[in-house]
Amino acid sequence: MDGFTSLNKEDRMQLLKYPAYISLLASASGSDLDKKELMTAIKLTHVRTFAGDPLLAGFYREADKVFPELISELNHELPKDKAERAGHIMHELKNIDNILKKLSPTYETALRYSMRVYKDQVSKAHHNVLEYFIFPLPIKGLSE
Repeated sequence: MDGFTSLNKEDRMQLLKYPAYISLLASASGSDLDKKELMTAIKLTHVRTFAGDPLLAGFYREADKVFPELISELNHELPKDKAERAGHIMHELKNIDNILKKLSPTYETALRYSMRVYKDQVSKAHHNVLEYFIFPLPIKGLSE
């Protein structure tokens, strides 16, 4: 059974915001999502519909349908001050955490792991191939 569909409509709508909030939190500037980060997040959400964990395919299919509009809306609604913005996002992620606890442990773990990887990929939107060639392993303060 798909854990996402077991939730009520309100919880499903909140959970669909999870990738958007993660993307906004991973933003390099911390105060706004730039075009490259936005495009990376949109592509990543779409790719996850067919290339991610099969358990989460239904979730990502639904997220893919609303993601571009949702992330733009949230990006404009959130404060531009870096600290205030992060505080609002963390508050929303705590609310989402309560929804995650309603899912089966297997589904919850898969979704949490997926979002962790997702955040890392969005946060690296500005890295390029040359950087990976020169620094194949992340070096704190040098390549991160």
